[in-house]
Amino acid sequence: MKIKGNLISLISVLFILSTIMAMTGCATTPLRDAVGKGDINTVKDILDKGGDINEKYYGIPLLHVTVVDPIWGLNTIGCRTEMAKVLLERGADVNAKDTSWNVGPLALAAYGGCNRIVSFLVERGANVDEAISQLESWFLKGSESKSGIKILENTKVKQDRVKQPTVASMLSPTLTSDVDELPAIKAKPNKNSYAIVIGIENYRQKLPKADYAVADAKTVTEYLTKVMGYPEENVVTLMNDRASLTDFIKYFEKWLPNNVEKDSMVFVYYSGHGAPNTKTGDAYLVPYDGDPSFIEQTGYPLKKLYELLNKLQAKEIIVALDSCFSGAGGKSVIAKGARPLVMNLEQDMKAFDKLTILSAASGDQTSSTYDEKGHGLFTYFMLKGIKNEDVTRQDGSIKMDDLFSYIKPQVERIARKQYNNEQTPQLFGGKHR
Repeated sequence: MKIKGNLISLISVLFILSTIMAMTGCATTPLRDAVGKGDINTVKDILDKGGDINEKYYGIPLLHVTVVDPIWGLNTIGCRTEMAKVLLERGADVNAKDTSWNVGPLALAAYGGCNRIVSFLVERGANVDEAISQLESWFLKGSESKSGIKILENTKVKQDRVKQPTVASMLSPTLTSDVDELPAIKAKPNKNSYAIVIGIENYRQKLPKADYAVADAKTVTEYLTKVMGYPEENVVTLMNDRASLTDFIKYFEKWLPNNVEKDSMVFVYYSGHGAPNTKTGDAYLVPYDGDPSFIEQTGYPLKKLYELLNKLQAKEIIVALDSCFSGAGGKSVIAKGARPLVMNLEQDMKAFDKLTILSAASGDQTSSTYDEKGHGLFTYFMLKGIKNEDVTRQDGSIKMDDLFSYIKPQVERIARKQYNNEQTPQLFGGKHR
């Protein structure tokens, strides 16, 4: 077969497969079919019902289908930009490769001149150097390869410029504290440890800023992966607009259950706003797109999270919450015109016997920031305890009673002394403390 200078490409394989399947009546998967047709609503519906965003059909990832046609002119659809955006928002792997040619979507998007898709992929962490290398490989030679490489090299230059320190940043360096310097201790790597780390500082609904939530999430992730033995690929970190309600559902309800096994350790950390349901008194986590006035529809119920985690076949499950839920301020919000509530965070905890829950404050209190340290007050002392108080075992698990005994008086003292605020961390449950 003589295509593009006698070189058989991934795209030609895709086309051949599609033609054969059409002639023989061989059906694709419903999700692959919907992506191929550009049917965004059907794609969303299938994913909402548990479809696999990273499925491969004949070894070809879904993202590849959004950039194939414009490369070879097989139809007039052009770059399926909106479809690519939907797949990426739902968690498609930006570096997923086909099994035949080992090429990722970024190389294909650049090869086809799909500039917006290139931007979406790079923003979500696609490997630019790897894509350039793929375009330089033997089976994608030609003018399109050169154009694609130029697109990626320009993208790389822009990335490097963003990474350069500005005058403002040099004059006003990012606030760091002692806990940002990692301890020398390091637990033995545990391939069965999984974590979800969430930090939401800025919200779409213009809610009050949850100060230092992103810094909290970044440092907690560093401790998990570089101190506590959690593999980087097993830690999902969601920050700001990457921590939408859809992300909560995807990772809590699909990713964790699909990966956790009976000997796994699970760590869930949340820094951001909490909110009460003023009708039921239930506590909710507030995702990036959450609205306290419609908290039932846009928030994530804390009880639901506990129920999901308690079903996991893990040997240890820890939840750490640097948030509060009364609606009285701090890291809590409430519907406009509603009055703050006294929340009973310990209610029904007996039903969640597998969980150990460490919370920043009691149900009627607010959680404070520690401005001079650049972290939430609770998170700062949690990290300081892990760093200095010999609370981490060799397998990466935490001596929760010892950690809590350190955190509680420290947080109470600083909150009262520096902020005239009562903040009492809470520890619930736990079979392995």
